[in-house]
Amino acid sequence: MQSGKTLDITNDSCPITFVKIKLALESLAAGDILEILLSGGEAVKNVPRSLRAEGHRVVALEKQSNGTYRLLVEKEGASGKDS
Repeated sequence: MQSGKTLDITNDSCPITFVKIKLALESLAAGDILEILLSGGEAVKNVPRSLRAEGHRVVALEKQSNGTYRLLVEKEGASGKDS
């Protein structure tokens, strides 16, 4: 699956990580994919949970060989809504 935009927040900490993710999602159309690069720890648990709570779809969460994580998120509103 191809992403529409990539956001690297591996060097950021909460709460700025989620602020950056929300801003990146605002720039995408419903149904677009955002690729988020995360460090481990709390972000790997909290970010996907928070995105789901806001109605976005977590497509994949994969651990990379360098120890970081790659999260693919589909922006909410892809099905049944007109822009």
